[in-house]
Amino acid sequence: MAALLKRLPLLLGLGALALIASSCTMLGLNYASLEVDNKPAPKPELAARTLDQWESGTTALKAAFETHVYGPWPDGLAVSFGETRRIDDAFGMLGHVEETPITLGEGDGARTFHLAVAYPNLDVAGPLPLVISQTFSSNCSVFPNIPITAPDGSTCDGSRMDGAVGFVARTIFGEYIAEVPIEDWFRQGVVYATFYASEIVPDSASSAPDALAGLRPPSGEPPTGALMAWAYGFSAALDLLETDARVDASRTAVMGHSRHGKAALMAGVWDSRVDAVIAHQSGFGGASLSRSTTGEGVKRITKSYPHWFAPDYGAYAGRLDDLPVDQHQLLALLAPTPVFLGNGRRDVWSDPNSSFRAAQAASDVYALYGSNGLEQPGLEAFAPAADLSFFLRPGGHGVDKRDIAGFLDFLDAHFGTPQPAMSADTSIAAER
Repeated sequence: MAALLKRLPLLLGLGALALIASSCTMLGLNYASLEVDNKPAPKPELAARTLDQWESGTTALKAAFETHVYGPWPDGLAVSFGETRRIDDAFGMLGHVEETPITLGEGDGARTFHLAVAYPNLDVAGPLPLVISQTFSSNCSVFPNIPITAPDGSTCDGSRMDGAVGFVARTIFGEYIAEVPIEDWFRQGVVYATFYASEIVPDSASSAPDALAGLRPPSGEPPTGALMAWAYGFSAALDLLETDARVDASRTAVMGHSRHGKAALMAGVWDSRVDAVIAHQSGFGGASLSRSTTGEGVKRITKSYPHWFAPDYGAYAGRLDDLPVDQHQLLALLAPTPVFLGNGRRDVWSDPNSSFRAAQAASDVYALYGSNGLEQPGLEAFAPAADLSFFLRPGGHGVDKRDIAGFLDFLDAHFGTPQPAMSADTSIAAER
């Protein structure tokens, strides 16, 4: 026993080193491969040779994703709106915020979330393009120091990303992991809407099932995965904003990072009103191939986050070749919608390499619609005007200025933007 106790510090140290080594991919301490030619082709093969042939199979393919990966889309789930509240001085002279409570479902199982919409004050004619985003943290953190509604019904005072926890989160995941650089979006001439997905379904394996069960449409099944419910939140926001005369309903994009990038892709597949998708570092269950052996993998993601997916998805972890679908088919279902796939070179956990290969495969379906799909020869040749646009920057998992610039370049290429009548030195800080 004495010998064991003497060796205990060494054993603990070796255990810690092993843990760190096993977590290198997750922590962003290595690099995604840029080689794609030596990797296996995505399966199942996209065999459609004509547009009619492809479109005749899309309903069945979406149903397969619902059964085996995401759970059912709650088609027809009731959506209702509360009273809109306007906050005129939210951004000084640059713009204002309007906040509307949106309720999904009816009765005891109904869930209400708050949509905050930032409108720029621009001297331009006509409606503006729209981006709808969902985030990890509450609207208090997205628009700090603005008196909008917190998840508990109180009024926001400051940011939920203040303090030591917020500092660590911003340091690791980037300065814009929660807060939005609204001046950049305003200068691009974009209406920016956002909501906290966990108000719809809590991001918790213990709490999510009860919330999901309450979202039952009049006919059909409730969602069994949080990702599908969060994706439906995008559709509910569109229900409100597509009738807004200030918004151009033909230029609407949905956007999310990581798990919310997955939900953005899904919203684009199941809601045809979506005109563009920005899915940043969406990883497994998003744009990365389930059959890939690099990064997080299906086994880990379904063990860590079982509430995100249909129960069937985790059951395929040990037999991935039996999975009837894979994510290149999800990207193909988006055709011809423009899609931005954001990635970090050190974010091997999200597997940028297989995401690129999924986009390569999906390009065959984009071609059936007359689009070139993915136009770049490799992972680093960002082509924002392509309908499948792959973005790779240095660094790990998070959102920073480089990502924002990529998002805006993509939107400008596909939507075009007005020229805002804002002086170069105008800023929110100056207004305050």
